[in-house]
Amino acid sequence: MRTDPLEHRAPPLTLFEDDALLVCVKPRGVLAAADASGAVSMAALLAPRAVYPVHRLDRDVTGVMVFAKTKAAAAWLSGGKAALQKDYLAVTEGVPPQSEAELTDLLFHDRVRNKTYVVKRRRAGVKEARLVYRLLAALPGGRSLLRVRLFTGRTHQIRVQLASRGLPLCGDRKYGAESGGDIGLFAWRLSFRHPDGTELCFTLPEALLPEELRAAFLAN
Repeated sequence: MRTDPLEHRAPPLTLFEDDALLVCVKPRGVLAAADASGAVSMAALLAPRAVYPVHRLDRDVTGVMVFAKTKAAAAWLSGGKAALQKDYLAVTEGVPPQSEAELTDLLFHDRVRNKTYVVKRRRAGVKEARLVYRLLAALPGGRSLLRVRLFTGRTHQIRVQLASRGLPLCGDRKYGAESGGDIGLFAWRLSFRHPDGTELCFTLPEALLPEELRAAFLAN
């Protein structure tokens, strides 16, 4: 007898919900938005509620996401009025040369290979990507814990921008990591303006972070 892939999945942890939107934690291995692959998506896990994804999060990454529950809320969150601000925690192989820096690159995403590349010149499909990072802690084994803020939302942006500087995310074999296991990236904090004008901020519960990262936070 074939098992329903949803049967043994707990509902995503809800951090906030009202008539306009839903804020929850996306588990690893779940698509932020349904695609042709048929893999489990957040829309399926959140059913029977109908939701509209308004930003992306890689399948193998966990963390805070917001979904619209109406078309009007989706238009608001997708536009500039919501002032969506995304902060991540990244665990890298290697130590950055500066404790804080802004990184700006031109990126090209190859849809066939599902891989993003840093390129030198603008051409069709190339988009500018910008982020800032701050070193939070040095971890055993020559690894680092970084806080990363995105100013653009390109596919695999954090993964490729850090990897291009010799700082692949732990577990991210696609972008040159030597270590295995889960990708060392967490959508940690999400801030935005609600359609009613209220400023909201949601943080990934500490209990959902690996013990090593919780200890690093306490040490800082």
